Amino acid sequence: MVVALTAAIVALAAPAGTARAAEPTGPPPLADGFGLTQVDTATGGPRNFHITVTTPEVAGKHHIKIILPSGYYDDPARRYPVLYFLHGSPDDPIQQNYPALTTSDQMITVIPDGGARGWYANWLNQRTAAGAQNWENFHLKQVIPFIDANLRTIAAKKARAVAGVSMGGFGALHYAQVRPDLFSQTASLSGDIDLSVRSMDLRMAVVASLVAYEPSVDSDAAFGSPYPVFNADWRFNEVDPAAHMNKLAGVGVSIYVGNGRGDVTDLEFWVESASKHVKDSMDALRMPYYYVDYGDGSAWGTQCNGGHNAGCWEQDLRDLIPRLERSFAA
Repeated sequence: MVVALTAAIVALAAPAGTARAAEPTGPPPLADGFGLTQVDTATGGPRNFHITVTTPEVAGKHHIKIILPSGYYDDPARRYPVLYFLHGSPDDPIQQNYPALTTSDQMITVIPDGGARGWYANWLNQRTAAGAQNWENFHLKQVIPFIDANLRTIAAKKARAVAGVSMGGFGALHYAQVRPDLFSQTASLSGDIDLSVRSMDLRMAVVASLVAYEPSVDSDAAFGSPYPVFNADWRFNEVDPAAHMNKLAGVGVSIYVGNGRGDVTDLEFWVESASKHVKDSMDALRMPYYYVDYGDGSAWGTQCNGGHNAGCWEQDLRDLIPRLERSFAA
């Protein structure tokens, strides 16, 4: 009698036409498609989990981490905007454990694999020991429609953002430039966002990653020659975010960077210059943007020392995520 009465009260309290969906005990089932085939077993809980996929576009197995908002299972009719978060080199999606990424109750976060040195690009040379390396195709033509088909997303530019750290910062601006129809917001957190001859140090970082990580590939595999001789470096210039900021007209741009405390052995020292070059480009174009140079990090949370590290990126995300939520809500 008590149980029946309680059920009746709950039913009367619920708005007409709505029903609370039961939260699963583990990751929700997702259907293969768009060239992605799930392998192994999905790992994690119902709102923070990762799947493993294969695709003809990129050799090997690849993790996709998914973080669902806290109320995702409460209202089966509600749809959500999506943040695509791109990791740095040589990380993996399952290593992206920033507490800030789990705080939103208003958007879905998807962290796809970008490889140890994939550079969020379709490589020039597809015949290296690394096999197929079409990362741009994987993310923009497969992962995004796969997510839209399997989760309750708002599948529109206005409700989609792309952000990333370090190598992923390059990927975020690059993807928003090649497909501005897909993203309304983009953000670089300590990104390698100037690949022009002004930032040869960052070009060399690309080259070094190609050679250093196994299996080693030739230094020109991703973007061709980095050297500005007889226009041999034209592919680097073509993908250089700083040179193509005009393509982001109508896209919200956020840039976060520190100064590495002036230490030339800290990559942040070098990406600060890259970020300033991007800022100069936007100023010349009279573009609106959001720019934070937190210097040595002394006034940027309690974990940031101005270096190229997760302590600073956590604080960046604590600032960025509420701003994305407000943008999506507007």
